[in-house]
Amino acid sequence: MSMQFNRWCNSFAGRSLRRLFGEEKGAVMMEYVIVAVLIAAACVVAVVVFSRSVGGGFVTAARGASGDHTQAQQMRQKQQSDRSEDAEKALEYSDSLHR
Repeated sequence: MSMQFNRWCNSFAGRSLRRLFGEEKGAVMMEYVIVAVLIAAACVVAVVVFSRSVGGGFVTAARGASGDHTQAQQMRQKQQSDRSEDAEKALEYSDSLHR
């Protein structure tokens, strides 16, 4: 009897029923993969969002420390306007996704 049952479980119908009723073989590994992909995506987004801001901050600080205050202030104002433009673009993109 168990031989016939095993044969039936390995048939197309048996595999389909096991899939339908939620056989969880390998589900835990898939959850780890999903978490890893989400963490990687968050890292990429953080680098893209903050790289320009952090890099510009170092350039502004270097110019201010070297005594080139006029260029440092111009650079700071440019960074602020760039951030405002980026925020507007992000808001437009977010609104377009929610429609």
